[in-house]
Amino acid sequence: MLMTWEDRFIPGVIELWNREAVRDGYKELTEQSFRGIFTDSRYFDPEAAWVMLDQRGTVRGFACGCTGDDLPLGETAGYLTCIVLDDEFQTEENYRGLLAALERRFRSLGKKQAEVLFFNPMQLPWYIPDTPRHEHNNAPGVPAGSGLHGFLLREGYAERAQECGMYLPLGEFAIPEDIRAKERKAAEAGYRVELYDPRRHDGLAEMLDGFDNPLWKRQIPEYAEAGEPLVIAALNGKAAGFAGPVVRQENGRGFFVGIGVHPSHEGHGLGSVLFFKLCEAFQQIGTDYMSLFTGMTNPAMRIYEKAGFRKVKTFAVMRREF
Repeated sequence: MLMTWEDRFIPGVIELWNREAVRDGYKELTEQSFRGIFTDSRYFDPEAAWVMLDQRGTVRGFACGCTGDDLPLGETAGYLTCIVLDDEFQTEENYRGLLAALERRFRSLGKKQAEVLFFNPMQLPWYIPDTPRHEHNNAPGVPAGSGLHGFLLREGYAERAQECGMYLPLGEFAIPEDIRAKERKAAEAGYRVELYDPRRHDGLAEMLDGFDNPLWKRQIPEYAEAGEPLVIAALNGKAAGFAGPVVRQENGRGFFVGIGVHPSHEGHGLGSVLFFKLCEAFQQIGTDYMSLFTGMTNPAMRIYEKAGFRKVKTFAVMRREF
């Protein structure tokens, strides 16, 4: 039996998650973390959250999606966050029933497609394989090779890209000499790569306008205003690129939103210098490790690997148009 969301299902969903979702590498949930990810989110929609119950009323399945016109693609797309089923309930029929319930809700809101996408505001943390339970804060898609991944492919979801999770322990990190040489060469052209200081730097908002990324435009100024460290490249005091913020999370992970160089300042090696200086800044504040995800074909992969990052997990970004 399928039912729309009621808070009384929270304990059963958490038990289900901690039995089944963890098999795909997701972090266990507590009531606090469940509420933080799902029901406390301003994007939570009780009609886009479904549970599957057996004859005794035990939770055997959970599916959740979200919508929001202010999200990337939000005017036309609903986001599929998760579908989790108990092992003995993992049938095509049960997967299809939960997926159909989510898609009906998206259609009723006028959405034209469903997305499994890294912009999803309901961020699902996962453990990085072969580490001492180090974790990444957001799954950028469906774990490649998982049961849900295969089901969505069979249901006509197109795999639009693959995202690669990458990991770097910071204990022995050091900036190599060729990156220092790039920094010196950029300095000869007038660029400085350093921590942002509003008393000496300006043009942050204008620099962010050069990127097609609404989250950066909103989040980076908020972190700067809150006093969180931010690595920037500046020309005569005006921001030309950024990396950060530089935030050490309680679990020892280095959290940052992104890295970018304004198109008008490309060609000076600033992207590489920014990234290595970001890693150094994390190391200097006692961060244990960094993790990130990037497209499998992203040229920046070479920068990450040069810094010592290794590939640890692959996720599929998927879409179905209605």
